[in-house]
Amino acid sequence: MILVVLTVAAATGFAAVGHLVSRYTANQQSRGRKLYNLGLTDAGEGRYGNAIAEFRGALSCDPTNSQYQLSLARALRDSNDPRRLDEAESYLVALWQRAPQDSAVNLALARVAAHRGSIEDATRYYHNAMYGVWGSDPDQNRNKARIELIEFLLKKHALAQADSELIALAAALPPNAADHLQAAQLFAQAQDYSGALAQDEQALRSEPSNFQALAGAGQAAYRSGQYTIAAHYLRGAVEADPKDENVKRLLEATELILASNPFHSHISDAERNRRIDAAFAEAEDRLIACARQAGVDLNSTQNPTASPLPALQSRWLLAKPQLRLLRSPAETDLPDAIMDVVFQIEQQTAATCGSPQGKDLALLMISQKRQAAAQ
Repeated sequence: MILVVLTVAAATGFAAVGHLVSRYTANQQSRGRKLYNLGLTDAGEGRYGNAIAEFRGALSCDPTNSQYQLSLARALRDSNDPRRLDEAESYLVALWQRAPQDSAVNLALARVAAHRGSIEDATRYYHNAMYGVWGSDPDQNRNKARIELIEFLLKKHALAQADSELIALAAALPPNAADHLQAAQLFAQAQDYSGALAQDEQALRSEPSNFQALAGAGQAAYRSGQYTIAAHYLRGAVEADPKDENVKRLLEATELILASNPFHSHISDAERNRRIDAAFAEAEDRLIACARQAGVDLNSTQNPTASPLPALQSRWLLAKPQLRLLRSPAETDLPDAIMDVVFQIEQQTAATCGSPQGKDLALLMISQKRQAAAQ
């Protein structure tokens, strides 16, 4: 009887203790959830000091909860306190060691590396995030992670790496205008204007009258020296929004380049020679004006290394008699030789006296994109 009574008492005691432990654990978990939700609210509104304290409290209530650890690490990172980055990283590394394929953890580590400015570490963790396991919308989340990496690389002026990531991004974009327009802007920031033009054209396939896509395509084509294509898209942009003065000015500059370019493949020899004559005269005017602005005597033979402008004047004078030979079938290299003088004058005067305007700017742009301008 005594043994039975003791056994029943022990069982009752164990049950009571188990019930108390269960209630305590449930209360702690409930308190942890409340603190966690408060932390999410404060973090979302930028009150990171409060959020950190609340996430710490939630974690003390449930020390093994990985979501609490991840949220605490994010708040420590986003507080913009460099002293807290090490603590944030320690939490994230512990989570990564338990689940190295977790994309959310890798993305958080990538952002820590970005805060430190480490291109190598940020790129590694962003790639881990892209190709890891996402809880939902994997394709959309991969693209967002890649865009974030691209923006970081652009900020660090790592243009070649950003361009490589952009090419991968463009291959995975869904067929909607907004995504292609965003990619076009990123390509332009990476100075890959051909890539930007291709993305703007993709957007125009979905929305042919989209002003942003038309203007972006015109600007990208202009930057890459494809002036005929630029004029086509810029005219469309002006039709879509006649009030945009920037697009109007760019269209005027593009049309002036097209009207001044002697290397265009679809003009007659007579028109080519007329354009060369006009460019040669324009270069002389620019040279004289720049020399006057810089206080340089073009006819001086003293100290010829002080300014390159007198030497350019000498080259111009030597080339001038050759203009009358432009119509000679035997002088096939003469147009290039004369325009070389024009281009050297435009480039040097731009370096000496600043960026030109009007036709001089058109000639300068042709000189910089000569091969593309011939198309």
